[in-house]
Amino acid sequence: MTTEVSTATQAQQAKSQHTLAPSGSMRARMEALIRQKQNEIVGAMEKIDGKQFFRDHWERPDGTGEGITAAIEDGNVIERGGALISVVHGKLPEAAVRKMRENHSSLRDKPDGDLPYWVCGLSMIMHPRNPMAPTVHLNYRYFETQNEDGSPQAWWFGGGADLTPYYLFEEDAKLFHKCLKNACDKYDPRYYPDFKAWCDKYFVNHHRGEARGIGGIFFDDLVDEDPEKVFSFVTACFNAFLESYPVILERRKDMPFTPEQKQWQLIRRGRYVEFNLLHDRGTQFGILAPGARIESILISLPLNVSWRYNFHPKEGSEEAKLVEVLKSPREWV
Repeated sequence: MTTEVSTATQAQQAKSQHTLAPSGSMRARMEALIRQKQNEIVGAMEKIDGKQFFRDHWERPDGTGEGITAAIEDGNVIERGGALISVVHGKLPEAAVRKMRENHSSLRDKPDGDLPYWVCGLSMIMHPRNPMAPTVHLNYRYFETQNEDGSPQAWWFGGGADLTPYYLFEEDAKLFHKCLKNACDKYDPRYYPDFKAWCDKYFVNHHRGEARGIGGIFFDDLVDEDPEKVFSFVTACFNAFLESYPVILERRKDMPFTPEQKQWQLIRRGRYVEFNLLHDRGTQFGILAPGARIESILISLPLNVSWRYNFHPKEGSEEAKLVEVLKSPREWV
């Protein structure tokens, strides 16, 4: 375990600032939820893989945040994976407030131009060894700006989950989407079709004209008159992952594969890298943020990857069938 704290004074400052979330507040409850779900997700993956994740607890030297990066490399089943939580607070400069107000009309100016904020979230990525097993990504977060007394001034949730197979098994795609749809339908019949379409539109390598994977759901700036509804919805989304991906991974982790199929997986991982580095707003924001933890940000990238010049799968092959779906997103449920 490593800890990025320069002095005991700074560590104590971080601890005192970190405990400002009132008991029972949405801040405190969302933080508790991401810590719980990190443990549940890592536990489920460790049970399948047989190897433990390394847990790296970190704190910002200036006392404005902390988190835990749970990572695995060279596992028995998971070639590389990470489940990361972060809890960060600070002040938004006036320029950032103006930009964010485009999507959040409730944000107000402060006389000095700065606005206190607090954000927490869990981000997860798993890259299995077996090319028959899909890569999976998940991220759910809560953002809040605050009044001078620390009470919420504006708030919203964001996140989603998506599946990136290398070989398409329709029963896996249907299970993944069905679990997400069930979670959505409990709270609003518009959620799944809207968030599925948003996911299909967001996770796209526009320079190649193809999706990163077979999608899932994606949403941002989700505000409801009842925050309890949205919090319960996010909880259900976490549970949808736990109900689907471990089942899919168990199905595929021991399937036989050829060297050619492994090479196809490495080529498709190259497309994954292209999206994360060229198009993903979260990766770009994280890299450019002051004091960025680059190791935690880039754990989303595969351990092994390949690019082949002008490579195209054979017409009619299983590889070509996958590319067809990536170029024309389907409805799975």
